[in-house]
Amino acid sequence: YEVMGVKRDATQDEIKRAYRKLARKYHPDVSKEADAEEKFKRLGEAYEVLKDPEKRAAYDQPGHNWKAGQDFNPPPDWDAGFEFSGGGYTGAGGDSQAYSDFFESLFGRGGGGFSSAGARQREFHMRGQDHHAKVLIDLEDAYQGATRNITLQVPEVDPSGHVITRQRTLKVRIPKGVKQGQQIRLAGQGAPGVGQGGSGDLYLEIEFKPHPFYRVEGRDVYLELPVAPWEAALGGKVKVSTPSGVLDLTIPPNSTSGRKMRLKGKGIPGKKAGDFYVQLKIVLPPADSEKAKAFYEKMKQELPFNPRAALGV
Repeated sequence: YEVMGVKRDATQDEIKRAYRKLARKYHPDVSKEADAEEKFKRLGEAYEVLKDPEKRAAYDQPGHNWKAGQDFNPPPDWDAGFEFSGGGYTGAGGDSQAYSDFFESLFGRGGGGFSSAGARQREFHMRGQDHHAKVLIDLEDAYQGATRNITLQVPEVDPSGHVITRQRTLKVRIPKGVKQGQQIRLAGQGAPGVGQGGSGDLYLEIEFKPHPFYRVEGRDVYLELPVAPWEAALGGKVKVSTPSGVLDLTIPPNSTSGRKMRLKGKGIPGKKAGDFYVQLKIVLPPADSEKAKAFYEKMKQELPFNPRAALGV
């Protein structure tokens, strides 16, 4: 917005007019300013984002609470729940797209355009464009499968030329075994077609919500499991919480912190199910009472243990 000299609530027409004005001013073939080429490149990059309502709405989302002087760091998955048509950002930055927009604004587009009247005369039919959106689901849904109501933000331009977002909610069946990055196709939920052309499809790209306990890599799931010192030293069975339920895990005697153990086939289901990995983390009881302090003192006296022996100290 600063590069183009417009307010954040500028209409799409205002953005287009601002671009045309500045493009004439800074185009390298016209401008005499020393840094005209760099300014024209920055202008092209800014216009590439703001001219498209979808890109503009997505750009506005992470910067909504931004204030001058703060670092601009978009949060992870900031674009989740936004519905887009076509592909992602291609980058203008003085490339052909920026130049073609500039010359189109100055000289107009040559050749015969396609008119709606011509479409009616030729009974033109065209399938609607496919749409895409990234959605966040619970890891547990990938284990069990589920049906969820998914709400998407759809950027649009209102009659006054401002970019707005409307919401639409879809009931989506999440298949058992879906993994991160996989797409779910919703037939006919994309853009409407022209004439008798059918609607496009909507592709939902799956991402897992951040989980307080589990980490996911492909179909494998990882858990850092707290264990007491005596459980690690003596071994035995402990309960482990997994997305599919509570399981028993046998800890070998003399296990150390960081030891990794595998529960085969207990990761995300599939033709070849992933594995569930447990990494042990020994947690010490606090010495927060006289009795606890006395117990630690007894261990100190009776166990000849030097954790720094390997360091020669």
